[in-house]
Amino acid sequence: MILLITPSSRGQECAQALLAVTDHPTEVASTLHAAVGKLRNQEYDAVVVDQFVLEAEPDEGEQVLEHLGTAFPVHINCAISGVERVVREVRSALQRWRREEQIARSSATQAIWNELEESVTAMLLSCELALASKEVPESTAERIRVIHDLATRMRVQLTKSEQD
Repeated sequence: MILLITPSSRGQECAQALLAVTDHPTEVASTLHAAVGKLRNQEYDAVVVDQFVLEAEPDEGEQVLEHLGTAFPVHINCAISGVERVVREVRSALQRWRREEQIARSSATQAIWNELEESVTAMLLSCELALASKEVPESTAERIRVIHDLATRMRVQLTKSEQD
């Protein structure tokens, strides 16, 4: 979903063009105060802000920025930009947002894997050493096998996530 913040009379026309090109439903807020209310109640992929509104109400502009959440901000100037240019800029911003999100996911997965790899390896090795011991009762050995199987699944899942 996209939030378009502009007092421009072309706001609805622009919202319809954004929907047609991006397949993202687009809501229009004509003031920053109205935009803050929408941002509190709904999560957006992108928030398109007319620079005129930010310059006219800088304090409320700060509130909008505080409530963006994960939305990708796009600054435009409706006074000099046609609908086509706004659509191009928003489409480009959404593509950047998707790429950045994918990079962030990959980095997070890699960081988790790096932190867990040693622990999983140590768990597997400890389980194998315990199972190799003749002094371990069968009931305990069964529990160790369950732990070993879980650790093996964790390794497979982490490796699969790393490859995606």
